[in-house]
Amino acid sequence: MLAAGEADRCRLAVGWHLPYNVAAMKTATRRASLQTIGCRLNQAETALLADRLKKDGYQLVGPGEPTDLFVLNTCSVTENAESDCRHLIRRTLRHSPQAFVAVTGCYAQTGAEALRQVPGLDLIVGAQYKMDLPDYLPPPHALRKLPSPQLLHQRRIDRNNFVLPGTGDYESTRANLKVQDGCSFMCSFCIIPFARGHERSRRLDDVLREAEELASRGHKELVLTGVNVGQYASDGRSLLDLVKALEGIAEVDRIRISSIEPTTIPDALLDYMATSSKLCRYLHVPLQSGDDGILRAMNRRYTVRNYAAFVEKAVGLVPELGLGTDLMVGFPGEGEREFANTQAVASDLPFTYFHVFTFWLSTSGRSAGRSRFSLSRRNRRDSGPA
Repeated sequence: MLAAGEADRCRLAVGWHLPYNVAAMKTATRRASLQTIGCRLNQAETALLADRLKKDGYQLVGPGEPTDLFVLNTCSVTENAESDCRHLIRRTLRHSPQAFVAVTGCYAQTGAEALRQVPGLDLIVGAQYKMDLPDYLPPPHALRKLPSPQLLHQRRIDRNNFVLPGTGDYESTRANLKVQDGCSFMCSFCIIPFARGHERSRRLDDVLREAEELASRGHKELVLTGVNVGQYASDGRSLLDLVKALEGIAEVDRIRISSIEPTTIPDALLDYMATSSKLCRYLHVPLQSGDDGILRAMNRRYTVRNYAAFVEKAVGLVPELGLGTDLMVGFPGEGEREFANTQAVASDLPFTYFHVFTFWLSTSGRSAGRSRFSLSRRNRRDSGPA
């Protein structure tokens, strides 16, 4: 395991002390395939890595195509994320047995030792070094599998606000824009504070720089992504200040806020959403449970009454608000009564859709899991219990 002082030495160790046939390998453009498991924040980070690799001379290829470099950005939140990681690595090596395989993301931070046992890995990059991953690759002309995986990892993740070089590489008119990382709320079911560290924000000027470049590439909608985006704070400026600044970019038509905690949404943001011509009238606000006892056990920061009051206020202030939520079932202590309470709240509140999760205990001892389905308002009452 490499600490911060050893990371620079790894740049040499990975790339320059193996017997590459450099002359033979310089002739062809090297191909890179990137895949993402997990959330919009992971997708935003993968897009930034893709942009950097293109600048480094790689030709990006799609999933399942022959490749020389495979970068996998992993998740450790959902139940199948760890097995999905292993599956994707095996599948890639079947069609590209000589591909250099680099794994980063949340599972690379929380499950690094387990990943070292996965055959075919060449580089494992923890959270602290994730966005610098291309710096630790061999030069494109010198890609070659290693006899054992290099590991760049440290437990402590920087708490300072940050900048991100580059611009996300997207094919659609919608682009994810990373504005925040980490979480300090410490919900009892969530591994994210251990996978991504404490909450911190991206400097506002750097967010605007990437947003302007995304707009110049034709992206009309920006989705503000993070772990706890409502906690955004940069030099005294809030998420609302950031939204207002982004609205000043003429080429941007829509701004959408991704999942946001109910306790972090001020009235001023709702008021602005109600009148803005660019900020989408949309909120995805996790509820998790409709039972106060379960909410306490989850270490959530609200009661059912608090949450319902917030929804009533939001719907009253924002005309035609699209409202989504997360629900978790099977949390320890949830019986028929607690489940019925959640069902009742979910039926009573004006949700457009649910994302339904199932509790599971991860190998780290933390927990959380997402089921394979969502429910829309149209079919939720016909689907029975989640």
